[in-house]
Amino acid sequence: MPTVLVAGGSGFIGSFLCKELLAREYSVICVDNFLTSSKENIAELLTNPRFVFIEHDITKEISNSEYPITDIQYVFHLASPASPNDKSPRSYIAYPIETLQANSQGTKNLLDLSLKTKARFLYASTSEVYGDPQMSPQQESYWGNVNPNGVRSVYDEGKRFGEAMTQAYHRKFGVDTRIARIFNTYGPAMQVDDGRVVSNFITEALKNEPLSVYGDGSQTRSFCYVSDLVEGLLSFMFGEGLQGEVINLGNPNEKTILAFAQEIKELTHSSSEIIYQPLPSDDPKKRNPDITKAKQLLKWEPKVTLEEGLRKTIAYFKTKVSYVSL
Repeated sequence: MPTVLVAGGSGFIGSFLCKELLAREYSVICVDNFLTSSKENIAELLTNPRFVFIEHDITKEISNSEYPITDIQYVFHLASPASPNDKSPRSYIAYPIETLQANSQGTKNLLDLSLKTKARFLYASTSEVYGDPQMSPQQESYWGNVNPNGVRSVYDEGKRFGEAMTQAYHRKFGVDTRIARIFNTYGPAMQVDDGRVVSNFITEALKNEPLSVYGDGSQTRSFCYVSDLVEGLLSFMFGEGLQGEVINLGNPNEKTILAFAQEIKELTHSSSEIIYQPLPSDDPKKRNPDITKAKQLLKWEPKVTLEEGLRKTIAYFKTKVSYVSL
């Protein structure tokens, strides 16, 4: 079977992707520097003969890594901090320069590797390229409403630059590239302290601590379970005739943050109260993917309901959080 390189493979989504690739009999090279990810996510994979782990910073040339990489057919680029919460030690706010480098120089290094090995390349972009959108749901043709100087710009503009670099290699060198714009994704293996809304709410609810809602809670998000998202990434990468395409991957079922907090309370049987905090700078008011292209080109759409996914995620968090038994 072909060999797949997954940059950021020990992260939340990356580790699920590595596991699914191995289950489908691919050989996997996982590259990560553990800046915001965890060795625990890939511990069970290290004994698999078709799995190779390389601890490496992708902002440095891949060819200078300890293990020469010459025979690969596919490259997934998922390597970047992704949490916007400035209170989290794993956020891109804590690592602004590293986030910009991972999505600029890191993207170029991986594209150079793809060009050299003639590998197909998939860039994991984000719904954040749409910024605080003035249209909803967001279609791939929408150019976005992004503050280039705001606190979130290191991620938003880093990903927009990564998309431009990816398309440049496709147009100039003919590299078979694909860009997936990933919307809010959740599930087991999320870091408890990653600062994103799902992990925050579940952790607070399990501890019966107040659930912190930013603003009045009327802003919306759409939550996609990780197994659905990974299936979309695989369909995109391995589908034929998709070079140069940009496709949204996410769950189109929109929910206000306040309603989401209340659902977490109910599912955890928590006595937590809901409190309101100031809305962070440049926080999007709407986040909802138009997945028409994914349905048409990939024959893909999410299958796991929010309640089903949250129950699985809560069960995982109960193994990681000292919580109050109710």
